[in-house]
Amino acid sequence: MSNKTITKKIINWYHEHKRPLPWRDTQDPYLIWLSEIILQQTRVAQGMSYYEKFVANYPNVHELANADQSEILRLWQGLGYYSRARNLHFAAKQVIDEYQEKFPTSYSELKKLKGVGDYTAAAIASFAFEEEVPVVDGNVYRVLARLFAIDIDIASSTAYKQFAAIAKQLICHAKASTFNQAIMEFGALQCTPKNPQCITCPLSIDCKAHQENKTTHYPIKIKKIKIKKRYFNYAVLSRDDNILMNERKGKDIWQGLYDFPLLESINKLCTEDELITWLNENTLVDASNKLTLKKVSKVYKHILSHQHIYAIFYYIHIQNPDTNRKLSDSYHSLEECFRLPKPILIANYLKESIF
Repeated sequence: MSNKTITKKIINWYHEHKRPLPWRDTQDPYLIWLSEIILQQTRVAQGMSYYEKFVANYPNVHELANADQSEILRLWQGLGYYSRARNLHFAAKQVIDEYQEKFPTSYSELKKLKGVGDYTAAAIASFAFEEEVPVVDGNVYRVLARLFAIDIDIASSTAYKQFAAIAKQLICHAKASTFNQAIMEFGALQCTPKNPQCITCPLSIDCKAHQENKTTHYPIKIKKIKIKKRYFNYAVLSRDDNILMNERKGKDIWQGLYDFPLLESINKLCTEDELITWLNENTLVDASNKLTLKKVSKVYKHILSHQHIYAIFYYIHIQNPDTNRKLSDSYHSLEECFRLPKPILIANYLKESIF
């Protein structure tokens, strides 16, 4: 089968089976960029509502650049990988400040935007500006690896360049935007990771993996993700009907989001005595305070790509706070706590708890 025939079959399949997604009906680079950032590490079904919320709140790059980052993080809540939201805000400012409020029109210039790598730059360049540059995401890796029985570890440092070169040979036989959308959709719906639809596949007759009965063998990914276990012990401090919440700083997870005072322990969750000792040592409470402590029996498990977090919450009411001392800015009403941008772990606890 020639490359031209392969391209034609994939595009014909696409025209018949493609999903009606809102970002496919536009060449606006802002909307395409927004959708691509949201869909990184995210299923379309989950990302759709976030895309709609962001478009409604920030219909153009100028509105997004001028937004408060805490509001952006709040809208992003539950989507995970929060660095994407921070990069989104930073890149919007770049477009305003460095490109006179107009998106770069080339693959090479797009890669200069914060959070825009090879794939995202290729998607914007081809979808918005018809630049003949291939997109290579997980779906494309899978389709090409199976079709040509490519024995290359897709986690290797050279994989992207090698697969992009193969895709480049196919893309030249059609409009860049159409082919790139088509091959990604083909991988998402037809050549799926599990139970691919080989019987109805228009490429099955010449698919090397199918011929060799090795469909599940491809794509090859040798590198395994090492999972780190972390144990979070949260102190939900309450005084005068207000809750202590702080913004997370530094380069750890959830930067810019809010959570409760946190004692991270090693190998296991801590005891009540260990938590109270830590609170005293960090002057979050003192010996004169009368405390009512309630441990939430549920252990919350939160799964990230490289980390599994086990969390326990201790609700601690300070019955005799120093009435002569004003509440610090870190104490918030329950209503404010719900409005603050926070990890989904904290949001779930707040929804389930009765204070």
